[in-house]
Amino acid sequence: MQLYMKKFGSIGMIENRPTVLDLFKTPMFMSFFQSLFGKKISNTDAIKILEVHAFKEAISAKNIQLVDVRTKFEYNSGHIENAKNIDFFDRSNFNKKVASFDREQPVFVYCRSGKRSQRAAKRLLKLGFTKIYDLKGGYKAWN
Repeated sequence: MQLYMKKFGSIGMIENRPTVLDLFKTPMFMSFFQSLFGKKISNTDAIKILEVHAFKEAISAKNIQLVDVRTKFEYNSGHIENAKNIDFFDRSNFNKKVASFDREQPVFVYCRSGKRSQRAAKRLLKLGFTKIYDLKGGYKAWN
């Protein structure tokens, strides 16, 4: 909190008064904003964000679960080889298609720039997946 000076005649008095920014930093407001806009994912035990070189190396293995969460139009304009297109914005279809995946095996996700795949990674975590790898910077970073 910042200190403000309140003048009483010739005598200055210091007063503790919160600023608007201080109010926005409270847990209540932070929780509210995160529910509206989502919280940026950082590396956790279940979700790892990989740089392009590490992602390429990881998906070079056989029998991987690689998911492009972009729209069909985006996918058709270019995608990573062997990626399965499951549009994140088509919620019921997304949940149905990933239900056939092995929850114990790693899942690799990417989108255009990394934002959508972060949201997809959160959903996969809620659906019971335990090892999720997200391409940092998305397909834009890949090319």
